[in-house]
Amino acid sequence: MATEDEVRGWFTGRLPEEWFTGAPAIVRDREEIAVVGTLPDPPSDVSEPERAALVEGIAARFREETRERRIEIAREAEHRFRRKVSWGITCGGTTVMFTTLSVPVMTRLRQAERQVLDTLVAAGVARSRSDALAWCVRLVGKNTDAWLADLRDALQHVDRVRAAGPDAHS
Repeated sequence: MATEDEVRGWFTGRLPEEWFTGAPAIVRDREEIAVVGTLPDPPSDVSEPERAALVEGIAARFREETRERRIEIAREAEHRFRRKVSWGITCGGTTVMFTTLSVPVMTRLRQAERQVLDTLVAAGVARSRSDALAWCVRLVGKNTDAWLADLRDALQHVDRVRAAGPDAHS
């Protein structure tokens, strides 16, 4: 299994230099690798509605102009890393994802926890228990970004230490 550094290095080396203003952010989990590159910001002297429309247009243009190369790179990466690849851009402080996986996750909940989900469904916050659970996860993620970032950093450190240690499989 490739380390975080190997995945980041491969993508940084494989992607055309002119695509992004720097190295892309690489976010991965068990199923997916998300590649999010930063594009130049639109001019700051435009109104907020014009700025939002510019970002939307820049994202759409980048998506169309790079489609064939992104598909080619994704196929290579999927073969090499055994994970699907999704793409996105950040421009003007806004992140736009082009493709992402929606992966089913099985969980067991007690009655009190199911009642929380059912309340969200009954209130029209979500269409189903599945949507309600996804909403809860997004809410927790949004409100604990710093803590989750620290935890992810610690896990990356553990991965680096494991990779530097002796091979336990020989």
